[in-house]
Amino acid sequence: MSVAFIIFAGLFGALLMLVMIRPIRRALITRPIFSTYRKVLPQMSDTERDALEAGTVWWEGELFRGQPDWKKLHAYPAPKLTAEEQSFLDNECEEACRLVDDWKVTHELYDLPNEAWRYIKAKGFLGMIIPKKYGGLEFSAYAHSQVVTKLSTRSSALSVSVMVPNSLGPAELLLHYGTEAQKNHYLPRLAKGIEVPAFALTSPWAGSDAASIPDSGVVCKGMYQGQEVLGMRVSWDKRYITLAPLCTVFGLAFHLYDPDGLLGDKKHVGITCALVPYDHPGVDTGRRHFPLNAMFMNGPTRGTEVFMPLDFIIGGPEKAGHGWRMLMECLAAGRSISLPSSNAGMAQMTARGVGGYARVRSQFKMAVGKFEGVEEALTRIGSYTYMMDAVRTMTAGAVDLGEKPSVVSAIAKYHVTERARQVVNDGMDVIGGKGICLGPSNFLGRAYQQVPVAITVEGANILTRSLIIFGQGAIRCHPYLLPEMQAAQNPDVKKGLVDFDKALWAHIGFTIKNGLRALWLGMTGSHFVTVNAEIAPEMRRYYQQMTRFSAAFAFMSDISLLVLGGSVKRREKLSARLGDILSQMYLISCTLKRFEDDGRQTGDAPLAHWAIWDSMYKAQQAFDGVIANFPVRFIAAFLHRSIFPWGHPYVVPSDDLGHEVAKALISPSATRERLTAECYVPKTELEPMGAIELALVATLEAEPIEAKIRAAEKAGRFENNPLANVRDIAIVAAECGVITTAEYEVMKRRNALRDIVVHVDDFPFDFNVATANKPVECRMAA
Repeated sequence: MSVAFIIFAGLFGALLMLVMIRPIRRALITRPIFSTYRKVLPQMSDTERDALEAGTVWWEGELFRGQPDWKKLHAYPAPKLTAEEQSFLDNECEEACRLVDDWKVTHELYDLPNEAWRYIKAKGFLGMIIPKKYGGLEFSAYAHSQVVTKLSTRSSALSVSVMVPNSLGPAELLLHYGTEAQKNHYLPRLAKGIEVPAFALTSPWAGSDAASIPDSGVVCKGMYQGQEVLGMRVSWDKRYITLAPLCTVFGLAFHLYDPDGLLGDKKHVGITCALVPYDHPGVDTGRRHFPLNAMFMNGPTRGTEVFMPLDFIIGGPEKAGHGWRMLMECLAAGRSISLPSSNAGMAQMTARGVGGYARVRSQFKMAVGKFEGVEEALTRIGSYTYMMDAVRTMTAGAVDLGEKPSVVSAIAKYHVTERARQVVNDGMDVIGGKGICLGPSNFLGRAYQQVPVAITVEGANILTRSLIIFGQGAIRCHPYLLPEMQAAQNPDVKKGLVDFDKALWAHIGFTIKNGLRALWLGMTGSHFVTVNAEIAPEMRRYYQQMTRFSAAFAFMSDISLLVLGGSVKRREKLSARLGDILSQMYLISCTLKRFEDDGRQTGDAPLAHWAIWDSMYKAQQAFDGVIANFPVRFIAAFLHRSIFPWGHPYVVPSDDLGHEVAKALISPSATRERLTAECYVPKTELEPMGAIELALVATLEAEPIEAKIRAAEKAGRFENNPLANVRDIAIVAAECGVITTAEYEVMKRRNALRDIVVHVDDFPFDFNVATANKPVECRMAA
């Protein structure tokens, strides 16, 4: 035995003893790290702590651990509607859609028709989340999502008017925090639409940074209903408040101060939420914003030195200063449902309408949907719609399981709305001039106008991607990061050191394990990963590669946090790309689960394959983006070699796969029905979506006849006949005996419906606006 070996063994043993014996390790290694960490860790404000601690960690936590439990994913029950909920979707929702003509709403009425307002109030649409004991419908989160999705395929004004009372606002806050008196008074009235709610948070000086609202109130005594009571004198200036112009009661968030100590020793009590009647003295509501021709009610509310009793505080005086935590705890549930559902509905409508239009509309003697360039757009429309609906469904299901998934809700909000933007843009490209001329025949123009609304509200997408998804996700989802922070900020330093030592060394082991796994899975292409769940064989490789990406993501996240520390938050582009990886893995998880929950439908497989492949490729690009921009270059090279030792596993999805997706959109099939299951489809050609459906059926019936006509035309049967044009050729074919009378009737019916579908609206010169210039005056001026 050599001396060198003895020395090495001795040093290794000493090091092992140093690490394994906790008291020694804690004193010699952990304590200095702990002391330094306590000094450099910024003190967390109450609002930051509330935001971080609000909500729960769900499936995203599995993805952050580097080794997802796929059996756990598929153990989550697939959301189902009760018979009552299904009946409501099939009947009340259908009728609500029938009562609304979106062109009239957006161009003539500037509001829902009175009949529609009366109906949605009477049928309980505004009280879906309110328990039956208060007169509400008490629907599940999934049923709530299904209703919003369906209504969104008809009209944004309709869906938003239903969505907002059931999202973050008075009803939800009252259910969780209201006093019994507040619940008993307001909830039955909200359930029946006697009260219409709004919630006022955003101010001109604090939008995404909502905790910085300047609106404030001071605790004081004043007169209320003829008596002197303890209350608050509140001033506020809010904007972008949905339903504010017609609400009868609204929640109001403001900073409350108590300079005279009337409530206690705390001078700044904190953000407080109050419930204020619209007709309370000093309240100013009624004016409207004009959000891109979307006619849901939205506008400002203001008040200056408005006195209100402490009983207006949601939860009563004891809940003064608890408003921010209330909002953070309730935000996740609403954000998990509202925008993902409304945008999934928009995508379903686009997929169904544009897919049908692309088969009905012909150019160069071929349906435009069969051109490869158009197929590319249709592929994205179909696959993104499939994935968006998978995300919507799984995330709503999480809420029904009792989760308040703050990180998942941010992922769903960002990626569903961004994909909706792409879907609608692609749809507009396909329908061309039909889409850019507004009118009652245009089924997509208003959606195109209003896409930025969803991108902007409930956390602007740029902020959500660059600050929230990874910034909040890293702390909430990482198994050791938050415990380390909590230990470092523990006022009991001795207890904090013990907790920090436990979390730190577990964290170190976690990082080393994921680094080695990432390298091994990269070297072997993840082919030896065992998937511990019953899954479709054709999807197995995705589970294996997802396990690889999860390990790589966990390792890259830890290296980034170790090397860059708190500056990761300031490096928003880097943080955004790390968030992109986490997000794409969540989107893929939802899609895999949908494919299983739907019974592994063969016809749906191309949609799932293309959507998953596209997201895997995007995740791979996000890895590349982090590595290419990592500030410490030798660590960047190390990460690249660890994660992609043999190069990249993914390229863009194949054109052949895209062809199969596009085919599914332009023909009636079970796949098309499942993809657009919540879409409201009128049964008449007098409605644009109804006309497309009828024209699609007629087009398929006419295609064999049209082939006969084309063959005759190619053979010269119609030579020199001026009627043998694209519009009238069926008449010539019938006269020449190429097609029978019955076949001509089929063609005639198809042509009539086709002409309705491709029709573009036109209007009088002055658009019936009295102040517009007149034709004669314009020509004379010229």
